[in-house]
Amino acid sequence: MNYQETTNWMFNQLPMYQLQGASAYKKDLTNVNLLADHLDNPQKKIKCIHVAGTNGKGSTSHMLASILQEAGYKVGLYTSPHLKDFRERIKINGAEISEAFVCEFIEQHKSFFESNDMSFFEMSVGLAFDYFAKEKVDIAIIEVGLGGRLDATNIITPLVSVITNIGIDHVQFLGNTLESIATEKAGIIKAGIPVVIGEYTQETKAVFLATAAANKAEIFFASDLISETPPSDLLGNYQTHNKKTVIQAFQILNEQTDFKVSAENIKSGLLHVVKNTGLLGRWQQLGENPKVICDTAHNKNGLEIVLNQIQKETFDHLHIVLGVVNDKELDEVLPLFPKNATYYFCKPNIPRGLDSSILQEKALQFSLIGNTYNSVTDAYDSAKNNSIKKDFIYIGGSTFVVAELPLNKEV
Repeated sequence: MNYQETTNWMFNQLPMYQLQGASAYKKDLTNVNLLADHLDNPQKKIKCIHVAGTNGKGSTSHMLASILQEAGYKVGLYTSPHLKDFRERIKINGAEISEAFVCEFIEQHKSFFESNDMSFFEMSVGLAFDYFAKEKVDIAIIEVGLGGRLDATNIITPLVSVITNIGIDHVQFLGNTLESIATEKAGIIKAGIPVVIGEYTQETKAVFLATAAANKAEIFFASDLISETPPSDLLGNYQTHNKKTVIQAFQILNEQTDFKVSAENIKSGLLHVVKNTGLLGRWQQLGENPKVICDTAHNKNGLEIVLNQIQKETFDHLHIVLGVVNDKELDEVLPLFPKNATYYFCKPNIPRGLDSSILQEKALQFSLIGNTYNSVTDAYDSAKNNSIKKDFIYIGGSTFVVAELPLNKEV
């Protein structure tokens, strides 16, 4: 199979959360442990940092990688989901895994995947670990896919564990209280391994303290310990919390491991995240006059911060291109959106995308008015055509909406 055929097979033949939702969620780590044994346990051959959290784990992972690259290390980076190409998930020093490696890995192990009903995510994790081990990275940043305790990445023993924050999301898997979700995320805390917590509430702090104590793991609350942060090329207001989390993680890495990262490395790494790692879609500007911003925020906590940041912008009129997936808690997120904007409702082009007319009807209940469009592109084009130079266009609601935009074009 060529690369397109290989990735089509991965996407279409096996359960995959981003396409199928709940049916792709595994209830234990039996499968991924079986796969790791089959691959000769590559995860044991790499040093890594494990990153979980409701929001910010992608940005945090890319910041960690960028800074380590600035310090001269060979850095693996595993994240999900991708926006344009599967290979975005697996990078070394910002360079995507080759199409050839993906094809060879799948071809070599395809019969094993089929006979053991491996999920898309399990295969992807196995591929990343195998690639990083074979390429002999100095360190790998591993982002959790969903939750923590039962996530396929949770077979690693990291140098440091990181949990960015806890919010209400994926309640069908993780529970519908902050405590229950924190318990799942805290499942990445390992015996004797230090853990950094980015943000916390009183409910989640109690869970983190108890889990860390049970594992005799040192715990650090970054928001209490770090006050100053250097600027970053990731411009969303929410990045302040992520930067504190990252700086705290490097304090531990410097003190407790052989990895050495200077203040200058941190400063430079934070300024060059996009250049070093290729991160896209975080408060990313796609145009000016009118200013166009897209962002992958898709749950209550994330959208609240992004929408607050929009209100601090100066503009004549706000245009919002909005699409969501069909398991989104609309009663929680739609009240966050401003009523004095013009809406362009669309459906992201995946099976889980919510029909734009359903979204329009639901939005009307919250006095959010706009038309429906056949695609994200049509909605975006209409917003551009209806706006003047002093307006502001925001595109978001789902990672999969942002994925359909021309992200690699210069402003």
